[in-house]
Amino acid sequence: MVLLEFSMYPLGRGESVGRHVARSLAIIEKSGLDYRLHAMGTVLEGEWDECMAVVRKCFEAMRKDCRRVECVIKVDYRSGHRGRLKTKVVSVEKRLGRKLKTI
Repeated sequence: MVLLEFSMYPLGRGESVGRHVARSLAIIEKSGLDYRLHAMGTVLEGEWDECMAVVRKCFEAMRKDCRRVECVIKVDYRSGHRGRLKTKVVSVEKRLGRKLKTI
């Protein structure tokens, strides 16, 4: 399983790119993968090919009306572990003995 964090946005489309990001989130939701949206990107949890397929679909949708697209991807692979979107945060909270601000 991987946690794949990515942010994708068009360049040269003005200051606000929310409508483009919203289209990507519709694709992400339709994929059925567990995900978390945060202020600077989205984290997906799934198998490598599943996560990369979602990123590809987001790119294909964005490039239809954007001549330049930037994407940053970070991947954390750990064999045999599921549910890390939640458990990684819980682990840190336990060590600190308190809840943290999360989305």
